[in-house]
Amino acid sequence: MKKELIVFIDSGDTIVDESTEIKNVMGTVLKAKLFPGAEENLVKLHDNGYTIALVADGTKTSFDNIYLENGLDYCFDAKAISGELGQEKPAPIMFHHAMKELGLTDSDKHRIVMIGNNLKRDIVGANRLGIISILANYSPRYDMNPINQEEMPDYILDSPDKLFELIEELELKVSDRKSIKNNL
Repeated sequence: MKKELIVFIDSGDTIVDESTEIKNVMGTVLKAKLFPGAEENLVKLHDNGYTIALVADGTKTSFDNIYLENGLDYCFDAKAISGELGQEKPAPIMFHHAMKELGLTDSDKHRIVMIGNNLKRDIVGANRLGIISILANYSPRYDMNPINQEEMPDYILDSPDKLFELIEELELKVSDRKSIKNNL
């Protein structure tokens, strides 16, 4: 049975440990390792009926290489990839494309979460659109200190191991028809 909550998720330094990426001379990622717990939690979300969209900056080939190699491509019901769309997050097209691919409208925003590690791209993009923002703050690559209200995440995820648990908690709030954006 499909869950109410829709999960938009970034890739680099959210699911994939970017420090492990092996790239060719063109900059295409050939292979990469996932953060411990990321694979298990992504599969668990999928297997438990969550609709998942990859909303990520990069090239389709890089993401195909990563997720096909790791056997996880089937987990994504939609993909919004900047290399295909011509703009990077926080551009609204990234989020709107994923919504369109999933048949979602503005009235569904209250049940969409965006999980990402970049305040300026993932969190700002989600906040501007009025969807729930979750900062994956376990990446050492970016500053995790918001400098303004637009960069303030609604929730913080300290480890990929806790992803499923947090999403289940938010699912209960959506199922109870509570506004999870205003219920921190």
